[in-house]
Formats: sequence, structure tokens, C-alpha cells
Amino acid sequence: MKHIQRFYLGLIVTFTLLWLWVDSAWLGSSNYFVWRSAFTNWTGILGIAVMSVGMILAVRPIRVEPRLGGLDKMYRLHKWLGITGLVLSVLHWALAKSPKFLIGWGWIERPGPRVRGPLPDGIAGLLMSQRKLAETLGEYAFYVMCALLLLALIKHFPYKRFFKTHRWMAVVYLVLVVHAVVLMKFSFWSQGVGLLSAVLMVLGSAAAVVSLLRRVGIERRAVGVIEALEHHPESGVLRVDVRLQDRWDGHAAGQFAFVTFDPAEGPHPFTISSAWHDDGHLFFLIKDGGDYTRTLPDKLKVGESCTVEGPYGHFVFDSAAPRQIWVAGGIGITPFIARMQALAKQGNEQPVDLFWSIRELEDQALRRVQAAASQAKVRLHMIRDGQNEPLTAQRIASLVPSCGQGDVWFCGPAGFGAALREGFGRLGLGAERFHQELFQMR
Repeated sequence: MKHIQRFYLGLIVTFTLLWLWVDSAWLGSSNYFVWRSAFTNWTGILGIAVMSVGMILAVRPIRVEPRLGGLDKMYRLHKWLGITGLVLSVLHWALAKSPKFLIGWGWIERPGPRVRGPLPDGIAGLLMSQRKLAETLGEYAFYVMCALLLLALIKHFPYKRFFKTHRWMAVVYLVLVVHAVVLMKFSFWSQGVGLLSAVLMVLGSAAAVVSLLRRVGIERRAVGVIEALEHHPESGVLRVDVRLQDRWDGHAAGQFAFVTFDPAEGPHPFTISSAWHDDGHLFFLIKDGGDYTRTLPDKLKVGESCTVEGPYGHFVFDSAAPRQIWVAGGIGITPFIARMQALAKQGNEQPVDLFWSIRELEDQALRRVQAAASQAKVRLHMIRDGQNEPLTAQRIASLVPSCGQGDVWFCGPAGFGAALREGFGRLGLGAERFHQELFQMR
């Protein structure tokens, strides 16, 4: 999380300082219109900057992923940037509209008529001649953007509809780029704030075009065929075996992929539950935790095609610590199954304890996990919800006295993870040694 926090704050601070460098006349002024002009510039410049970065991250740039700690962290940053862009856009709109209301309420006096001289020659004159059009386009784009971002923040809004409506953000973004280019003070373009804004808008526009052409992640897609299906109604888990028909460069245990079973539904992220053995086979364990995944046991058929895009994520068990503690909550066992398969093949020198907290489990699934743990030389601790004492950091420390020397890898419900992170923190385990996938893509 620290990677994206530093990036987020760095972006805000950098653009604010660059804006102050070129637009500081308001600091000694008591004139409302001088302040309004300055902060309209600030909200506009910073707003298009955060939206540009958000647009770039939306196309899943693979070179950026490791620097931000994985795609899950990138999507968390994307969400923060979206919310920030929304707030800045509302402030920008309010500043633009404020004279009308403040004059009507009698709080400020109407300024005298503006004397407009002839338009300058060249690009500056061309941009100034289009200001009215840019203002109109920006206002309507603002209204559409507010609606789309609010829909994206509503958790109960169906993913299928979110996937389709959110793509229109690319169109809105391109309109806002036109708005920003025309209305930014022409003198800014030769300064650092204008140059950096231009770079981000060019990259963001290219990303928007990639999104609109539906080419996000196209170089990382592989067509596959469903080879086998195995449904476990008691635990609500569906195992889907896929045989890839395209090239797949492999994956590390713990990574995930976007899988498209139905083009109309769009891609959904699922952890890859199998280690890579260079044989073109993958399998996924999918929990019926949502409206879409609940329908998969009835919809999917052996022999049907699907698309697998990835791999993504950095939940890959890289650690130089003397030992590792793994904690899985329910279906969160999936990355650990893949890791145990890999360890069974390559060997394991680090002592590993796996704590699995589960409510319902079929005997067959339990035997498979026990067999995988045995082959990987992983010590398995089963915690039955409702039957055993709840799993806490203190309980883990009592069962593994040397856990303070190791790293903790957690996959499961967010609340469970937050409680464990806090508990291990009280025991002196630094936040950098608690690894967790933020498996929330919106």
C-alpha cells in the first residue's frame, strides 16, 4: 500500500507546486475573481492530471504493475484517482458557476464589462476562439462523468452493467482533454505544469483509444477450452479446468487472470489455482459469492471456449525470511494450493505453516488440500468456523512461536485480513511483512 500512497501524494503535491510556480498572483490579493481564476486553474489542471493517470492505469500497463505492487494495488490507486477526479471536477464546476450565485445573493459586486481586444495570431488565437465550445463540452462531460463514477462506486450495481457503462469513461475523458487543452492558460504550456500535463494527456488519450477499441490486455490473452468441471455444492465451489490453445508464458503461484466465459458479461478476475507445469493446463476454483459466479455451474459446459488474460498480481511468496505463515479464509485457499503444487515439484527449504479457516468443506476437497500440503511439506492447521476458537494473530503466535521471524501471506475476506494485520502489528510484525491481495477490482 505504501507504493500507491507515495505515488498518489507525489502526484498531488507535484502538480500543486508546479501550478503555484506559474499562478501565484492570488496570494496577495483580496479580489474574489483573482482567487476564483487561480483555483479554477488548479482544480482543472490537477483534475485532468489524476484522470489521465487513472485512464492509463485502466489499460493494465504491465511495466507499471511491479512498481506499484501489483494490479490489485493499481486498481486501488485507480479508484482513489477516480474519486479525487470527481471531487476536483465538482469544485471546478462550482467555481465556474459561483459568480452567478454570489452576485445574485449580494455577496460580491458584478465586475465591470470586459474589454476584449483582437485575438492573437497562431495557436493561441485558435484556442481562444474555441473557448465557448470547450466550456459547453466540458460542462456536459462533467455531468456524464459524475453519473458514471457514482455508478462505479455503487457496490450493488451489477458488474455486467458496470463493465459496459464504465467503458464510456474513455469518451468522457477525451472530451475533457479537449476542454483542458483549449481552456488552459496559453502561457502555462511553456512551463513545467503545461509540459507534464501534455505528456499525461497524450498517454491518457492513447489509453482511452485502446479501451474504446477493446484492446486492453490483448497481448496477454490466450484462448482456452473448458476441459473439465467439478461442482461442490456443499462449499459452493466450482473447479474449472482449462486447456490453453494459445501461447502462455507461464505464471507464478499466487497470480490471477481475467477470465471471459461470456463476452457479454466481460472478464472476471480469478486466482489461478494451479502451478505452471508448461503443459498448457490451468484450473480455477470459483466460489459462488456473486450473482454471476452463482450461475456458472449451470451455464458452463465442457468443450466451450473461454479467454484467459494474464497473469497479473504480485502475491508470489517472494521472501527471504526464515519462515512463512500462510492464512487462508474460505476460497482464499486458492493461491496456496498453487504454491503447494509448485513447492512439491521444486522443493521447499522454508518452514511453512498454513492456517485455513473454513465453514463448510467436503471430504474430497479436504483430502486434496491435505495431500498437497503433505507433498509440499507444509504444516496444515484446519480452523472450523463455529466449531473452533476464532483465528487471531495471537492464536497463530501461540501455535507457531517463531512466527515473528517470518512473513505472513493472507488471502481471504477483507475484514479478516484487517484484523490479522492489526493483530500482528501489535505483536511487532511490520506492515511490510504482511502480504495481502486487495482482490477488489472496482
